[in-house]
Amino acid sequence: MAENWRSVRYDHLDYARTVLETEAEALLAVRDRLDEAFERAVETILRCRGSVIVTGMGKAGLVGQKIAATLASTGTRAHPLHPAEALHGDLGRISREDVVLALSYSGETEEVVRLIEPIRRLGAPLIAITGRGQSQLARGADIAIVLGTLAEACPLGLAPSTSTTAMMAVGDALAFALSKARRFAPEQFAAFHPAGSLGKLSSSVRTIMRTGNAMRIAHTGRSVREAIIEAHRPGRRTGAILIVDGSGRLRGIFTDGDLVRLLGQQHDDPLGLPIDAVMTRSPRTIHCSATVRDAVELLSAGKYSQLPVLDDDGKPVGIVDITDVISLIPDEIRQAA
Repeated sequence: MAENWRSVRYDHLDYARTVLETEAEALLAVRDRLDEAFERAVETILRCRGSVIVTGMGKAGLVGQKIAATLASTGTRAHPLHPAEALHGDLGRISREDVVLALSYSGETEEVVRLIEPIRRLGAPLIAITGRGQSQLARGADIAIVLGTLAEACPLGLAPSTSTTAMMAVGDALAFALSKARRFAPEQFAAFHPAGSLGKLSSSVRTIMRTGNAMRIAHTGRSVREAIIEAHRPGRRTGAILIVDGSGRLRGIFTDGDLVRLLGQQHDDPLGLPIDAVMTRSPRTIHCSATVRDAVELLSAGKYSQLPVLDDDGKPVGIVDITDVISLIPDEIRQAA
């Protein structure tokens, strides 16, 4: 019995790999078939003063919802619209300022095809993503992105699989081409993703850095003892003292680890040593205009615990502590550390 189960399991794995290979090969075929229609679609949407209305029926409709969400999150205003609901009043959501993106692999889906004339009367440009260049949808659209013939990965060759994968991939390509053309910036992405790790990583480093009493600052020319006393702050603090000169510019950093190592050395009065002689000069820093992602990458790559944040004049305006961003560092990097 165990041997039979094991052989069936291996058959499942082999078939799963075949499905993935079929869909991967289809994506490469679609890549090679993209033509100037894709370029025209991008230019048309860039000129759009309204929204991209994405519609499709069944599985294509679900893909359309994902495409609309990707467009919206990457700088192109977009909304999904169910074609059947559109035929029963929701066409009022479309104006001539919008662009309609219609999905149908066959290009003959009744509910989608019936939208062609109403959309034409409304004056909104119609872009189609379809498998057949001679279908009703392709011929009725202003622009048709034709995927070409694709073999479905379904064992019956019927269930939408390869075709929907290709539609979604082309939708991603369209969204990201538009995003790149708009020069969509990380801070804009963060504004659309205020929650979760994506939003935090894309937000300004100012949102996580410690300021005020949470920073410890001392001046050059002090002894270690004097620097520790000068940098004393009530409440929560970081494990580092930022050493600044008379103009307030950062000259070095002295960490709790540095203090432990100093106390372990053979000095009659280690705390009486000049802070300038034992601090780390020219430490790794980050500009206040950087993102949280930039800070996380620097902390991860250098295995630092603290990262001073500087303004244009080289003066510290904050400090990022590893404990504040540890949850945002990828698991593989944390494990390697």
